[in-house]
Formats: sequence, C-alpha cells, structure tokens
Amino acid sequence: MSDSSTSSAATVAPAAHLLVVDDDPDMLRLLTIRLTAAGYRVTAVTSAEAAMTQLHIERPHLVLSDVQLPGRDGLALFDDIRAQHPSLPVILLTAHGTIPDAVEATERGVFTYLTKPFDGKGLLDKIAQALALSAPSHPARRGSPEAWQHQIISRSSRMAEALAEARMISQSDASVLLRGESGTGKELLAQAIHQASPRAGKPFIAVNCGAIPEALLESELFGHVKGAFTDAVASHKGLFQAADGGTLLLDEIGDMPPALQVKLLRVLQERVVRPLGSSQSIPVDVRIISATHRDLDAAMAEGQFRADLYYRLNVVTLTLPPLSERREDIPLLANHFLIKLANKYDKRLSGFAPEAIKALTTAAWPGNVRQLYNVVEQVCALSTTPLVPLALVQRALRSPSVQVLTFAEAKQRFERDYLVGLLKLTDGNVADAARLADRNRTEFYRLMQKHGLTPGHFKADNAPAA
Repeated sequence: MSDSSTSSAATVAPAAHLLVVDDDPDMLRLLTIRLTAAGYRVTAVTSAEAAMTQLHIERPHLVLSDVQLPGRDGLALFDDIRAQHPSLPVILLTAHGTIPDAVEATERGVFTYLTKPFDGKGLLDKIAQALALSAPSHPARRGSPEAWQHQIISRSSRMAEALAEARMISQSDASVLLRGESGTGKELLAQAIHQASPRAGKPFIAVNCGAIPEALLESELFGHVKGAFTDAVASHKGLFQAADGGTLLLDEIGDMPPALQVKLLRVLQERVVRPLGSSQSIPVDVRIISATHRDLDAAMAEGQFRADLYYRLNVVTLTLPPLSERREDIPLLANHFLIKLANKYDKRLSGFAPEAIKALTTAAWPGNVRQLYNVVEQVCALSTTPLVPLALVQRALRSPSVQVLTFAEAKQRFERDYLVGLLKLTDGNVADAARLADRNRTEFYRLMQKHGLTPGHFKADNAPAA
C-alpha cells in the first residue's frame, strides 16, 4: 500500500463508519491507521463471522473486506451482507489468484475490488465514490443522528438499513411506498425523507386517505372553486397545490376509494390538478410518498386497488420493522418519551425501574411505537415516584409479555425445529436429511433420539388423509 494519500476522501464523508475485515493483523493495522487518518471511523475484525456480529450491533456505511478469510471467505460474507443489507456498499481486496472471483462478485453487486498491493490514494478514492453513491452524508457519531432523521430514535440495524435507503432515495423525486404495521413510524420516515431532500425548504403535508369521507377527500386533495357544490361558499386550494414544490404523504393509500384512485392516477401522470367545479388545470410539482399497512398486492388481486396506480406509487418500497423486531430500541424510546412527557405533566421522573424496563422490552407491542408512547404517557400521568415501578407498567400494558428464552432453551428449540424441517423435507429419509445437514448418519440419529424424533412419523404414507 502506497504512502501517498489525499484528504479529498475525508471531505466527502468525514465521519463515515467503515467495517474492515482482514485476517492479517499487519494489514488490518495498516488499513485502520490509514483510514482513521483520512477521517473515517473504523471498526476492524478478523473474520466473516465477526463481521456479521458487528453488523448486528451497528450498521456501518461501507464494508472493506479481504477475499481470503478463514472459514467463510469474503465472497460468502458479501452474500450474507447483501441478504440483510442490500444497500450497503462492499469493496473487496484480492490477491492475483482470486481476481476471477472478484470480477464475478462485482457482477453480483460488489461495488469494486482492488488487487494487492494497492495504492493508498486509489483505495481512498474508491471508498469516497462508494459513500457518495450510497449515502451523501453521514452522522458524526453513533446515537447522534443528523438533523434530517433526528425524530427517529433507534440503534437497530434493521432501522439503520431503512434509514440508509431513505437517505439514498431522498435526493431523487422517485415516488416511495412505505410499508409497515400501524404505529411503526411511517409518517416520521416520510418526514425524514423530505428533510433530507432538496425539497426540505418547501411544505411537507400528510393526509390520511382512510380518515376522510370519500365525498370530501377529492376536494381536500384537488381543491374546489366557489359554488362547486352546495357548501362551497369560497374557493379552496387542495393539498396538491398547498404542497407545491414540496412533499405530499398519502397515508393509508390502500383505503382510497376506487373512483378517487382513477383521478389520483391522472394527476400523477399529467402533473396537473383540476379543482372541483373548474375547467382549468393547474400545474403542480409535488413529490409523492404513500404509506400503507395493508397488503396492496392482495388488494390488487381482489380488484380493490388499481395496478397502474400501484406501479406509479411503488417506484421504491421501504419496509419498517414492527417494534417486536427491534426490541433493542424499546429502552431508548421509552426513556425518550418519558423525558418528553415528564415536562408535559410537570413530573420529576428519573427513569424506569429495571424490572419495569424488562417488562416493556418483553411486551408483545401489537400497536408498535404508537402503543409504547401511549403506555409511557399513562405511567407518566399516574406515577407518584421518581422511578417508574413495575406495577404501573404492568397496569398500562394490560397484555401478556413475550416469553424470553434462555440461550440453552433457544438453542434446543432451534435444533428441534431444524431437524423436524429436514425430516419433513426428506419424508423421513435419514440419509438424505443427514446429507443436507452436512452430518453423518450416526450423529443425526443421536440428535433425533435427543429430541424424541422417529423417522416413521415423517414418511409420506403416514401423512393424514386430506
């Protein structure tokens, strides 16, 4: 690696977080020194397994990995990363003998590869290019988000991936469809996309398509002129005009009546609106973000949602995970809400008792973040002590907690379910099942005996009659 370098890469992404993977301690140390000096925050690990563990802890902005690693190599690591973090850029370092593999990897989605020995400036330039394409700017520290995403409280790698993709698409005018259960924060993510976009100085307007009667929704969206209908005593500018130059969030788009779907499609195609009662069309420049908790694919199949409108709205899809799949965020969110609500209720609250936090973390949360906010508000209003006790949290939850297994229990359950799945797949053929599991038959029989499994139970001829 050459000693020549440039500070230009650091100015492109001065505080981006890089995950570096190499089993050579000297190379790992050299890369860490070089990249840290260029202004990057570096996490260094020596194996693919350690890299995947680190990715679960914190999503970096880029992965730089050697191809030749012990155990799972850099190409297998890339496949694992792509499956979980499709927008995360990966750069591979390769020796001459693995160049064909590296070339194949770039065809599968690796950003680029560099052959050893490589030039320091070239490496920094490639990193800067990858970061510029994947995320134009980066937070300075973990837990200290940029202004555009400051309302989203999270340390979840699932949410980090959604935010990274949101940051990428914010620079275009592509229509975005946000999917996720009710209460997962779709409107907050829409606001974040708007704030990160060139439209940030213009209006952001949200409308719930399922909360407004059909007779009023058309006027609300497109406006009307005086006298257009009985109660139209004055002209009204619709939300498309009000959001001109900015962003319009069509929340619960799946609940939009079919007749209005046709009119919305026309507006999106022609970029003009015609207020009710008017013969004139008005040009509008609006970025559309839509959101739904419904299965729009099923709605299309049932004829309840127009396919042409769906494809117009669904240029890019982002899916928000339910709170039950980002439990590491629950203590962060609960304490954030507690501080905010303590001011509202003029309470001096210092936090939650440890058992209260445990109850919050293991609760089912069918209502997601919205339900968590409601629970925290209730305990905040009723608390008479600085530390919120378990009893108050249990009263507010009014629902059973999720069973949290010990490591041994979770391992035992996974092992049993894995064996059952293989035996079902092979109709009880132990030789085939053992081959799929990459274990010898003797060991596989021992595992079956441990879990009380008998091959005959999985034979096709023992299946119950339809």
